[in-house]
Amino acid sequence: MLAENLKNFEAIGMNLLFAGIFFFIGMAIHDVLKQGNVPKFGRYIVWLVLFLGCAGFIAKGLIQISWEGSGIG
Repeated sequence: MLAENLKNFEAIGMNLLFAGIFFFIGMAIHDVLKQGNVPKFGRYIVWLVLFLGCAGFIAKGLIQISWEGSGIG
């Protein structure tokens, strides 16, 4: 297998791993909020923080792709 293909496979695998981790974190938070009878406002705050974490990860990936495409990184 060529080194370029291996590098792409590794990048895709890491992205899928992180997506899976975020999914399981979301499921755990959902379960804790459901069992803890947390008020709606508190649930919204928790999901907002989780969403912002995911959005930051996605933004980092997009910035990295654009920099590598333009030859900066």
